[in-house]
Amino acid sequence: MPANTQKQETDERHITMLRTAFSSVIRDALADPDTIEIMANPDGSVWIEKAGRGVVASDHRLEPSDRERVIRLVSSGAGEAVGRHSPIVSAELPGGGERFEGLLPPISSAPCFSIRKAAATVFSLDDYVEQGALKPSLAGALRDAIGCHRNILIAGGTSSGKTTFTNALLAEPAFRDERIVILEDTRELKCAARNVVQLRTLRDHVSLKQLVRSTMRLRPDRIVVGEVRGPEALDLLKAWNTGHPGGITTLHANSARGALARLEQLTLEAARQAPVALIADAIDVVVFMNRSGGKRRVEEALRVTGLDGGGYATAPLISPALSIVNQGDAS
Repeated sequence: MPANTQKQETDERHITMLRTAFSSVIRDALADPDTIEIMANPDGSVWIEKAGRGVVASDHRLEPSDRERVIRLVSSGAGEAVGRHSPIVSAELPGGGERFEGLLPPISSAPCFSIRKAAATVFSLDDYVEQGALKPSLAGALRDAIGCHRNILIAGGTSSGKTTFTNALLAEPAFRDERIVILEDTRELKCAARNVVQLRTLRDHVSLKQLVRSTMRLRPDRIVVGEVRGPEALDLLKAWNTGHPGGITTLHANSARGALARLEQLTLEAARQAPVALIADAIDVVVFMNRSGGKRRVEEALRVTGLDGGGYATAPLISPALSIVNQGDAS
């Protein structure tokens, strides 16, 4: 039997075993296009977040042995060791590519895991406007920023919609005729461009920092990073500021201005002093996403215009007067 056929059969058996271990509640949730995240807690409760409805507890419970079996199957499929001395599994589910995070004792009281689904369809900026999650004037300003090769930083809390909104920006026509290099830990981003290179990290072997440096030799027009969370932030800022403008990245922060402070913290993992001048030069637009009542929206968008007495000089991406006029036109 050819090696590739044997591997395919092994993968299919593994997927079948995993689907059986999931139980019907998780299988159904994975099949539902409205599902955003599935969470199995140490106490056996199962919580499911669905678009527009927030997080709801399921009537179903998973036994500790079932939860552990899921974690071990995912670990085995990803080629990772899991046990008391390596109790964390970060991987993609076979078949669908959903993001999986599993934890075993002693770091948790009992086995638990979370599954984050990628968006089934890519929303456009117009979709955000129609849903009331984005002002029409702001959508226009973001399109202008993309067309002018501005660097955009998207910030927000966990599950605030940063990745989905990044996909909406990447769907814009301005990306289609350029060479785009996308770097991620987990494959979640989609781009409308024909000339796209998508790279992903390899746990314990290839970091985002290494990928950013390697990307410079791939002749990108724009560099997009799914999420910065470490020293790679400094390399990305340098790349954006030295001939590769027009990129997008995301990070965790509680406000638009807080995102700039968070970016400083990340660069300090690779530098002795925060490169505030570099940040002010490299970041053009900061978008802050927020989630409330299960709904995600763009709450704030700032232009970074430089430095002001050592701090960052910022201004609204659109003026309040223009925002009022556009809202009136839309209604």
